[in-house]
Amino acid sequence: MAKQKGMKKRPARGGPGGAPRPEKRTKRRDAEEEEKEDEEADFLGEEGAQEHGGAPSEEGSEQEPEETADEKRLRLAKAYLARVRAAADADVSGEEDEDADRAVHRDSLVAARLQSEVAEASGRAQRPLAARVVHQGQAPPGVPVGRRHRHAVTALALTHDDTQAFAASKDGVVVQWNVEKGGSSALPLPEGARMKALLALAVSSDGRYLAAGGVDRSIHVWDVRAHQYLRAFSGHRGTVSSLAFRVGTAQLFSGSFDRSIKLWSLDDMAYMDSLFGHQSEVVAVDCLRAERVLSAGRDRTCRLWKVPEETQLVFRGHAAAIDCAALITPTDFISGSEDGSVALWSHVRKKPVHLVRGAHGAYRSTLDQQAAAASTRNGDAAEETGPDGEARDAGGHEAAPGEASSSSSAGAAVGGAAAGWVGAVAVCRGSDLAASGAGDGAVRLWGLHDGNKRLRPLHTLPTAGFVNALAFAASGRFLLAGTGQEPRLGRWARIPQSRNGVVMHSIQLEEL
Repeated sequence: MAKQKGMKKRPARGGPGGAPRPEKRTKRRDAEEEEKEDEEADFLGEEGAQEHGGAPSEEGSEQEPEETADEKRLRLAKAYLARVRAAADADVSGEEDEDADRAVHRDSLVAARLQSEVAEASGRAQRPLAARVVHQGQAPPGVPVGRRHRHAVTALALTHDDTQAFAASKDGVVVQWNVEKGGSSALPLPEGARMKALLALAVSSDGRYLAAGGVDRSIHVWDVRAHQYLRAFSGHRGTVSSLAFRVGTAQLFSGSFDRSIKLWSLDDMAYMDSLFGHQSEVVAVDCLRAERVLSAGRDRTCRLWKVPEETQLVFRGHAAAIDCAALITPTDFISGSEDGSVALWSHVRKKPVHLVRGAHGAYRSTLDQQAAAASTRNGDAAEETGPDGEARDAGGHEAAPGEASSSSSAGAAVGGAAAGWVGAVAVCRGSDLAASGAGDGAVRLWGLHDGNKRLRPLHTLPTAGFVNALAFAASGRFLLAGTGQEPRLGRWARIPQSRNGVVMHSIQLEEL
C-alpha cells in the first residue's frame, strides 16, 4: 500500500519525541513513594519511620495534632473545675497543718456549687427571693424608660445579663435600650419596609438573636450584636401572638391565631416542626431549657408539650379566655385570665393547685361564679383566695365580712370590666417571685410558697394604664412593665390619661 504524502511518522518510543514519557513515569513513581512513606509515618510514627529508612515529615513536626470535640469538652471541663476549686479555696480558711480537712471541705463546696448550677440551669432550682422583698408601704411609681411609643406597648424582652432591654408596640416599632446607660434606638428594617402591629418579642439566652411577631403573620429576626435585620420567617396563617426561645439554644417557638405552635432553628434559619391541639387562638408560649413548651389559648386551656414525643398535657380551670402564662419550673407554671383570676398549676393535676379570683380586684363575671359553683359540685375545686390572700367560699366570695362590691373598685371606674382582666404574668427565673398586671392601676407581686402550691400576695407597684407585658431582671432587683392605653389583644377599653411606654420598678431585697 503506498504511503500518502503529508502523513507524519509516529515518533519511536524512547526517541526524541518520546523523551517526556519516562519523565512522567518518574514523577508518578516519586509521588507513589512519598505517599507510601507518609502512610508508614502515620502508622509507625516519626521515630519508627526513621528506623525503617523513612525521613521525618517537616510539616508533621511543625504542626500539632488537631483537637477533637471530646478533647475540647474535656479541656473546658477541667478549666471550669479549676475555676470552681479556686473560688472554693478562697472560701475555705484553716491552718497549713489541716490540708486534708481543707481539701475535703473544698470538695464538698465544689460539689454543692456544681449541683446548684445544674439545678438552676435545668430550671428546677428556686432562689428564695419572695421572703427577701422589702415592704415599702406605699411604693413609689415606676420610672419611665426608653422612648415613648405612639401606641400601646405589647411585649418586652430582657437579655440574661440584664444589660439590654427591648420593647415592641402596636405602632410596629422595636426599641432597644441600655438598662444602665439609658440610651435607646429603634432596630433597623429593610429599606422601604414597615411593619404592622407587633404582639410578641423574644431574645435568645446568648443575647445574639431577637425575634418579633405580629399582625403581618411573619417572624422578624435581628442580629442584636451587629444591630442588623436578618430575615423574616413566614408560615403562620394568622397573627403571631407569642414567641419564646429555648434556653441555651437558638430554637424558637411561636404561637399564632391559626391555633398552631411552630418550632424554628435560627442556627439553620429554617422551619422545624408544628404542634397542633388548641381549639382557638394561641396567645402565649414559654419555654425553659428542657424540650418542653407551655402554651395558653383562648380555648381556656393551658397545654404543656413534650416536643420529642409530640405529646401534650391539657389543663383547664379558668372561666374565660387565658391571656398569659409563664413557666416557674419545667413542671409548674402560672397563668392569668380574662375572668380576673391568677392560677398556679402543677403537671400532676389538670386543675389549678391554687386559684386567686379577682386578683386585681376589679371584675368578676357571671361565668366566673358559675365555674366556681360547678367545680365545687364536682368535688375538684382548687384552693381559692382573694387578692389579699383571704380564703373564699364556694361562690368565690371572701369568708370574712365586709366584702367590697366590684362596682365600687377603682379599676372598674377607669377601665370598665376589662380593667380586671389579667393581661400579663412573669416569673423571676429560678426563683419564687412572680408578678401579674391588669388595668386596675397596679402590678401585684406574688410569692410562691409550699413547694409552688400556693400564691401569697406581697405588695403592689403603682402602674397607670393597661399592663400588657412584664419582665423581671434575673437578679430580681427590678421589674419592667409595658403599658398602654388599651389591652394587648384588642380595644375593648381605653384609659386615655395613661402613657404608652415602659416603666421600671425597683425592688428592694434584704441582703443575705
